[in-house]
Amino acid sequence: MGALLVFQTDFTKKEGAVSAMYGVVKSVDASLEILESTHDIPRFDIWSASYRLYQPILFWPEGTIFVSVVDPGVGTSRRPCAAKTATGHFIITPDNGSLTHIQKHIGLLEVREIDTSRHRLVKNGNQDVAIFHGRDVFAYCAAKFASGQISFEEIGPAYPVDETIMLPIVDSQVKPLFAQGICEIDDPNFGNIWTNIHTKEALANGFAYGGLYRTQIDRLGEVIFDKALPLVHTFGETSAGDPLIYNDELNRFALAVNLGHFVNQYGIGYGNDYRVTFTQT
Repeated sequence: MGALLVFQTDFTKKEGAVSAMYGVVKSVDASLEILESTHDIPRFDIWSASYRLYQPILFWPEGTIFVSVVDPGVGTSRRPCAAKTATGHFIITPDNGSLTHIQKHIGLLEVREIDTSRHRLVKNGNQDVAIFHGRDVFAYCAAKFASGQISFEEIGPAYPVDETIMLPIVDSQVKPLFAQGICEIDDPNFGNIWTNIHTKEALANGFAYGGLYRTQIDRLGEVIFDKALPLVHTFGETSAGDPLIYNDELNRFALAVNLGHFVNQYGIGYGNDYRVTFTQT
């Protein structure tokens, strides 16, 4: 059996695009194991694609191949690529910013441009289709690589890692009883907001569980949230409906409403435009 293949897209499962990609994989090698990360990335949201690649990758075995297809520039001059991370994982994706969080937090060892003259599926007239590289390039190339039919080097020519497209990310700042960063992503099901402020760094600078901290969020300079919130280990330390600060699954400060939905209740988004600041009350 070949390597594990883990897919993420913005396709949803409302129609057959995901099924077509999986069919391509199984047509290359029926023994390949396909697993899903998510197919519910907000459409065209390359920032979310980048974060969702980073979020689970360290919990997968070395050698796992991730296929990420959030590709608003499909068919244009953007590079289709294969990347090897510093942890020995592989990513097949358009080079459009989707590798940003991996490069920032894990590191890329090597990036290769997929040679589409050799690794593009030609079947059922799809050579005339320019808008479904998820099926015809990324799934097909990933399956050939996972099954051992081609080596990583045979995917295509290498190009400098520093030529990969990187999205800007505003770095966090932590000082004694002061922490500032961005609302980096949301937890869409539960409505929590995850920041890019490292919890251990904040705790080393005077923040403490059980403390109450002024929490301000501004969007493009306009304050849209300003409340004193407790820093807690668990949601159960507060009452239902209370907003709070907690340590998220990647050890960052995060915001939630106990048994509620922080994003909807307070109208908070994510990305560099949403700055969050924690200070002593």
